Amino acid sequence: MIQRIQTLWLLAATITLLGLFIFPYVSFIDLVGLGKQIFVTGVYSSVNNEMSRESAAIPQALMAALTALFPLVIVFFYKNRKKQLIFIGIEIVLIALLGIWMFVSANSILGAISQRLQAGNVGVGFFLLPVAVIFLGMAISGIRKDNKLIKSADRLRS
Repeated sequence: MIQRIQTLWLLAATITLLGLFIFPYVSFIDLVGLGKQIFVTGVYSSVNNEMSRESAAIPQALMAALTALFPLVIVFFYKNRKKQLIFIGIEIVLIALLGIWMFVSANSILGAISQRLQAGNVGVGFFLLPVAVIFLGMAISGIRKDNKLIKSADRLRS
């Protein structure tokens, strides 16, 4: 249901995770001096202020899309709060796996040009993952409050 607060938190998590397609998760300058950015869709380089894709990362993009749209699916399980809690737990694991995949792929791309992932290279995309987990935690809190409210209402009826 739209009026429940956990729905808003799940929608916020979806929008945050869709930001992975807009913001790079690593930005660096290669040995030639070209500015490069790594998105979930692939590696892009900027030449004369124009972005051109060097390589694609279709499996990573598919995983990011599934991870981003899963909280939207969880919204429709509003009648079964236990399933919602289980699915949110699965979503948090998916986000962690996506983060590990992004980290490993960034290190392999940077390792090919003898660089390592450093704090100066990290883009906005890496920070979207913990923000989405925080939103999912807030949704869990809303679901637990609903459970508490329903249990108290059941006690009053009987």
